[in-house]
Amino acid sequence: MTKNNLTNNIPQCSLWTALITPFTEQGDIDFPSLAQAAQRQASAGNGILLLGSTGEGLALSAQEQLSIVEYICQLALDTPLMVAVGGYNLAEQLQWIERCNELPIHAYLLGTPIYAKPGPVGQTLWFSSLLDAAKFPCMLYNVPSRSGVEIPLTTMVAVQDHPNCWAMKEASGDLNKFLAYREQCPDIALFSGEDAMMPYLASAGAQGLVSVCSNAWPAPTHRYVELCLSGQNQGLFPLWQNAVDGLFQVANPIPVKVLMALQGEISSPQLRAPLTHLELAANHGLLDFNQSINQWYAQQLSDHVMGE
Repeated sequence: MTKNNLTNNIPQCSLWTALITPFTEQGDIDFPSLAQAAQRQASAGNGILLLGSTGEGLALSAQEQLSIVEYICQLALDTPLMVAVGGYNLAEQLQWIERCNELPIHAYLLGTPIYAKPGPVGQTLWFSSLLDAAKFPCMLYNVPSRSGVEIPLTTMVAVQDHPNCWAMKEASGDLNKFLAYREQCPDIALFSGEDAMMPYLASAGAQGLVSVCSNAWPAPTHRYVELCLSGQNQGLFPLWQNAVDGLFQVANPIPVKVLMALQGEISSPQLRAPLTHLELAANHGLLDFNQSINQWYAQQLSDHVMGE
């Protein structure tokens, strides 16, 4: 299969939500809340990424991970599904891909192995092995704040022509790094991994966003991305930067789960240790950020009606 034929299988999706994993107060997966969260994303037209860092994927057992992917697949939502592949043990990740290859998903997110801090040669071997095993298009994930190292340009150049290498989620927060990937790998679709930087990265060639904020604000974030991609970004940065700051005042996904519990979208803000919602100060201001985003979106809808 050629690279062009494969990437044509990717649905047109400019916003992927890195979906949370809701838990009960007892720490079990809250499947009813998970279904509600996924359905909200599908209704807003957002793709769904399962088991990323926002989904606390590495805090789940292999069986729990599989149960989540199978459960979401069984919902038969009218939206694309991406599954995260991360960790440290290559053999286990290859087994995970082999299992997910048999499920009705659409893409993989491939992360740099955590803790090991491999160099360019090691990362090229890692990603090449995962790309070879996958039966779906893959988005590589550059997030040095979590993995400890960035994906070297030499690695991206080495794997960019692999038929399964479709995109990159760029979450370094460094515009110059984004531009370097853009220049050296022009056929790779670049997605922002930073919600607040989307107005700038869209003008620099980003094709979309992999978002945390859209968990709490599915439709407003969808509109935000639409405006960024169409160049209508005037005034977006201050509003969304403040909201993003609110959702990242402590480690993700603590604030977004607390906010979603306050919204009544999930039954509990429970997280898996070592994360805890008790990390968040009582005066977190999340409802204020929620109000500002919802007011902005209501104005967007009003302006749209007036413009018809």
